[in-house]
Amino acid sequence: MALRISFHRRFVTATVFFLFCVFVLPAIAGAIWLKVFTSAVIFALAARGASLVYAQLGLVNLAQIALVGVGGWVMLRLNYATTLPFELSLLASAAITAIVGMLLSLPAMRMRGLYLALVTLMAAGAFQILFTAFQFPNGGSGFLGVAMQSPGEMRRPFLARSDAAYLSYCVAVTALCMVLVFLHERGKAGRGWALIRQSEANAMAAGVDVTLFKVWAFTLSGFLAGTAGALLAGALRLLDSKSFPAGESILLFALAIVGGAGHWAGAVIAGILYRVVPAVLNDFGLDADLALILFGAALLHAIITAPQGIAGQILSASAFRRSAT
Repeated sequence: MALRISFHRRFVTATVFFLFCVFVLPAIAGAIWLKVFTSAVIFALAARGASLVYAQLGLVNLAQIALVGVGGWVMLRLNYATTLPFELSLLASAAITAIVGMLLSLPAMRMRGLYLALVTLMAAGAFQILFTAFQFPNGGSGFLGVAMQSPGEMRRPFLARSDAAYLSYCVAVTALCMVLVFLHERGKAGRGWALIRQSEANAMAAGVDVTLFKVWAFTLSGFLAGTAGALLAGALRLLDSKSFPAGESILLFALAIVGGAGHWAGAVIAGILYRVVPAVLNDFGLDADLALILFGAALLHAIITAPQGIAGQILSASAFRRSAT
């Protein structure tokens, strides 16, 4: 009964937060902050993918920002090369990036810990080199679609042409992806991941296909990153290779830990820290790089005193208050 009440309260909280972000936030935010909040929502989705692999399997994937770039590249190419609706291009970009994410799961079959982190970071570096060498499509001819002239037009969804409407659209897509992850965590995949996280040997003894479930997690993580990249392409309308450095994947992963890797709210907090906090510092006339100092202190705090992150602390405090009353 207590678990049912707790779930009901969390559902109501998530619903209220969703409605606020869809209807209220776009109406009250200025032009610049609309772009900042849209970016925060998009990278919250990317952070959910990074935290998924860590929370469910205890594995570190440091190529998430690179996968966001892959999704953005595919989205731009489909936009200029085809007349597909935005939603179909979005799904195609997510699916193709999911395949790339699945390939990144291959090292996880034999590695974990520091070695897996280094391999995925090297993969992110390789993608950074590819993005720099081949650039992002801007309406040119050929397979790469790169032209020297001014870029073409990046289409947005019919009902989300304005920045305010597009923010609501990104919130809705992100919410659907969060629900998708929730269903995985509460279903067969979640049970398999829990056994593997406790002990791979015991999981195999129980008949769990460890390879399948690892590939499953990385593929879903890639799908989320690809969706985020496609949404980012629609938000910015033109992407640049400098936007996807390998080191940003480390920062995003760290912020996912700070926010709380095991909860959707942790990813939202990570997105806010990643995009909104630097914008606030800029708004006060301060260097946005000062945010890195704050992030470092927050990461130390999370590692030492709050392994469940900020979201976990909020949930624990809320549960304690209810039990006290």
